Amino acid sequence: MAARCLGCGVGRLLGGLRGVGARGPGVPRLWSSAPAAPPGSYQERIALAAREPAAFWGPLAKDVLVWDTPYHTVSDCDFRSGKIGWFLGGQLNVSVNCLDQHVQKSPESVALIWERDEPGTAVRITYRELLETTCRLANTLKRHGVCRGDRVAIYMPVSPMAVAAMLACARIGAVHTVIFAGFSAGSLAGRINDAKCKVLITFNQGLRGGRVVELKRIVDEAVKLCPSIQHVLVAHRTDNKVPMGNLDIPLEQEMAKEEPVCAPESMGSEDTLFLLYTSGSTGKPKGLVHTQAGYLLYAALTHRLVFDYRPGDIFGCMADIGWITGHSYVVYGPLCNGATSVLFESTPVYPDAGRYWETVQRLKINQFYGAPTAFRLLLKHSDSWVKKYDRSSLRTLGSVGEPINHEAWEWLHQVVGDGRCTLVDTWWQTETGGICISPRPSEEGANILPCMAMRPLFGIVPVLMDEKGKVLEGGDVSGALCLSQAWPGMARTIYGDHQRFIDAYFKAFPAAFAFIVLKDGTGDVDVVVKELRSVVADKIAKYAVPDQVLVVKRLPKTRSGKVMRRLLRKIVTGQAQDLGDTTTLEDPSVISEILSAYQEYKDKRGAL
Repeated sequence: MAARCLGCGVGRLLGGLRGVGARGPGVPRLWSSAPAAPPGSYQERIALAAREPAAFWGPLAKDVLVWDTPYHTVSDCDFRSGKIGWFLGGQLNVSVNCLDQHVQKSPESVALIWERDEPGTAVRITYRELLETTCRLANTLKRHGVCRGDRVAIYMPVSPMAVAAMLACARIGAVHTVIFAGFSAGSLAGRINDAKCKVLITFNQGLRGGRVVELKRIVDEAVKLCPSIQHVLVAHRTDNKVPMGNLDIPLEQEMAKEEPVCAPESMGSEDTLFLLYTSGSTGKPKGLVHTQAGYLLYAALTHRLVFDYRPGDIFGCMADIGWITGHSYVVYGPLCNGATSVLFESTPVYPDAGRYWETVQRLKINQFYGAPTAFRLLLKHSDSWVKKYDRSSLRTLGSVGEPINHEAWEWLHQVVGDGRCTLVDTWWQTETGGICISPRPSEEGANILPCMAMRPLFGIVPVLMDEKGKVLEGGDVSGALCLSQAWPGMARTIYGDHQRFIDAYFKAFPAAFAFIVLKDGTGDVDVVVKELRSVVADKIAKYAVPDQVLVVKRLPKTRSGKVMRRLLRKIVTGQAQDLGDTTTLEDPSVISEILSAYQEYKDKRGAL
């Protein structure tokens, strides 16, 4: 898998293999409840997974997952053609693995704790209740024409109904695509049309940070642009009435008519489980395809190993289900492991900056997984907001979504975790399906270095390559970080465009183009650019030196502060006329500024 999809520096990811740092407390048991797991140390297991994938993954898949029909081939993968296949010939149902097997053993165990927007109003859902809700919803979908392989859009905030919608699709063999319930009508329509969804499931309204979000109004606008939509199933998060049109169906009323039992569809291991669209800043939506068995196994494995999950723990991932983190570590990973998963509907600062930690105290959360963006926001507030609440239940803290800066890491470790919790900085993304690089699991007592993801998970084989695609050997080399071997959780293709998948992830990427913003009072620009090239070559590697550098006044950032790199990529690759959805930009006028600067840059170079 090409390095461009990795998205962050080699130093942050693998620096822990070269250095020494603060000793991290506690090391998770390596799948201790799975007797079929290959024996041996962390290094022995890493070597086995790389050398003999079938010998590593085969026993795990048999032991961890519930199969209708055993698979006959563990893997059939070829990166040259972009072919990835795992557990071929096997048949199973993901919802059975996430619900039925636990209901048979302990039906009243809590599956979900819905931490609603208003603090102190948490709702607990047992595995039995979640299975019954899932089956009623699955039967409702079937009665309204949804069949195996049909695509269903889910435009809902974090809630038990949204989780049931995902699992209901899995139960009947439909393909769900969850769309973040903060996207505009245009972004929603683009994803629905790309997937050709037959049904859309939504709420009348959402609640977030004390505000009402008019979801149905956005849906009504989007559906006007979506000819494939036959029905809109509308659940109610609030008591407020919303206009109901010809396509609209009141979901709870329909579910009440259905039986709480639905026979699960037996699915092939490589059948599509869900589509998930990457960043809304792209022009044409890019729907990553994740399949049944491999994805579920990898999500469950990484959930247990990285976070030291133990039976009875309360697992708190703060992610929205509209992102891959929510799919893997709010829904599928925890539920496959029979865990209790927290659904966090609110924001880190509602009603105040102590919301996260009050929730930890009240729910007695054992693992807390959040984003550096939220941690940096909370850093601006007094530590008293953390210390006023009991956090003694916490054992593991996790960071996800972007590189965590040193100040936020230290605050999370020392203030939130009292210096005693294991802190795992995890690296992965939509394409990988689950965590790929993390400080844990590891050898007993292994160091954890601040701000570094450090160690590859089982089956993840990172290599460094030069600009010609040659693997670089040795300990003091620099190159592009690539993943050289397939693993079960990875995406299989881009929906409807496999060539785009190959071009994006299995080929070398083009020359680097850097956009930089100078501080006020900076001297000669040419001197600064020359120094920049020199520093990059010295501190990182010569291969990383940008071929071209353009100084601009501002970078295109979202309201949350993330740079929309895809817009910059489109500008320099001649696709400025098709920038796609830019509604998440903090200030859209920055685009015209950059286009003007880029044109001047090209004119100047053409005159040389």
